[in-house]
Amino acid sequence: MFEDDCLIVLNKPSGIAVHGGSGLNFGVIEALRALRPEARFLELVHRLDRDTSGILLIAKKRSALRNLHEQLRLKTVQKDYLALVRGQWQSHVKVVKAPLLKNELAGGERIVRVSEQGKPSETRFSIEERYSNATLIKASPVTGRTHQIRVHTQYVGHPIALDNKYGDKDFDTQIQTFGLNRLFLHAFSIRFEHPKTSETLRFNAPLDEKIKAVLKKLRESK
Repeated sequence: MFEDDCLIVLNKPSGIAVHGGSGLNFGVIEALRALRPEARFLELVHRLDRDTSGILLIAKKRSALRNLHEQLRLKTVQKDYLALVRGQWQSHVKVVKAPLLKNELAGGERIVRVSEQGKPSETRFSIEERYSNATLIKASPVTGRTHQIRVHTQYVGHPIALDNKYGDKDFDTQIQTFGLNRLFLHAFSIRFEHPKTSETLRFNAPLDEKIKAVLKKLRESK
């Protein structure tokens, strides 16, 4: 999507890990390093879950990585996601503040739940489009916890379509009849300051054609 001497902006497909680990030898960052053996520095600025698609930032300089991490720490980076969730999202649910606790299971798998012992976590939500048994929402995380959007939507009773950890199997079966075969969570927009020039940059990653076709079918079935 974009590249200069400081950073790369990618639109990551669903199903590809951002880095190796948990039984995976290769992820996006390892693949990039293999493709660019001459690159002295390539590091992930942030992470996306393996099944989440959308915008991913990669720093090409240590100074750029430090700057972007500081922007993330100060919460000046605006990240927006699209998610298809079960049922009719209530219009009054605009913010979810629920502390999240991360547990690691025996096989290294991570599971997150709402807990008073967890870290403060906040996500803002708005409705994009309603369907007969689902809602397309925009989710804007204020904090950046593991699985945050997935757990917050589940917490308020609207799990994301085809979420194999926090989802609803009956809803997933219904949605699969419309052609969905992956987690419907997409990082579609990001806004931040360029680490060198301080220029405000905004990028949008459109939904892929398969996902657009699913939404079209849902629209037609209303």
